[in-house]
Amino acid sequence: MTLARPSRSLLTVTDLGRAGFVEMLDLAADLKADKRAGRERRSLVGRNIALVFEKDSTRTRCAFEVAAYDQGAHVTYLGPAGSHLGREESVADTARVLGAMFDGIEFRGFAQSTVEELSRHAGVPVWNGLTDEWHPTQMLADVLTMREHQSGEIEAISYCFLGDGRSNVARSLLITGAMLGMDVRIAAPRELWPPESLVADAQREALVSGARVMVTDDTAAALESAAFVYTDVWVSMGEADAEWERRVPLLTPYRVTAQAMAATGRPDTRFLHCLPAVHDTTTALGRRIHDRFGLVGAEVTDDVFGSAASVVFQQAENRLHTIKAVLVAALGR
Repeated sequence: MTLARPSRSLLTVTDLGRAGFVEMLDLAADLKADKRAGRERRSLVGRNIALVFEKDSTRTRCAFEVAAYDQGAHVTYLGPAGSHLGREESVADTARVLGAMFDGIEFRGFAQSTVEELSRHAGVPVWNGLTDEWHPTQMLADVLTMREHQSGEIEAISYCFLGDGRSNVARSLLITGAMLGMDVRIAAPRELWPPESLVADAQREALVSGARVMVTDDTAAALESAAFVYTDVWVSMGEADAEWERRVPLLTPYRVTAQAMAATGRPDTRFLHCLPAVHDTTTALGRRIHDRFGLVGAEVTDDVFGSAASVVFQQAENRLHTIKAVLVAALGR
């Protein structure tokens, strides 16, 4: 399909607009079907893409690399210690250098201002692979996954996020759902609610789209009839380890447990997580959480994570197909 290109960069969740977001989902679905059928057409041959990572990643890096390779492009990975960005060289200077050599730049890091400055100076499309404020490529994968499990219009989809409502994922889910006309609920302790200005933005989006927006500390109200329950890690990469001491007591009532899933009242409710997840004691972090707090798993229990309701690995795969759509839409020939 041919995608309208109002902007070839993707910096925040609203950059595509509602129509562009849905078109991107349609393109991703087509590309996914083509890959599985062995009929993929390579539209990025001769393109070169820089992947700039301040934060390490499994899914984001692999999705960008495989998407580029599938479509015939080359990538150069610049890890946390692999460039002079922000240390010996300004963001603006780095952007000009990379923009002269590459056809597009992906950035995954901390400050939203960094990816925006890259975009201002690079002269080529720039894509936000995650910042402390936004995670737009994750939102494309999330909504594609939801759409694959619920027939009908996107507006009919309801989902509930349980956890830290200030996180980049919760913020992105709130604004994305409001923009698309979905039924979005954020359940978090009051001190971890999204900023008031962001909630006001979501409410303004909802007036246009017809979305239903809820921010609450009442898990029962948020979970009622939700088709999808979503959570994320309680302490993000780059935050102090001491934050666990503060957040575990606050967020334990917001764990996704079998009881939380049952509270939706729907036997078909699915579980979502952007990964990695603390769901057992097989990781160093999981063992540390168990030793310090007596919890097996943190934000989600292992019985939910490994259940038939969990679609987290389909969601992870969809990072590939939606990121491929972003690249093809921006650079495809």
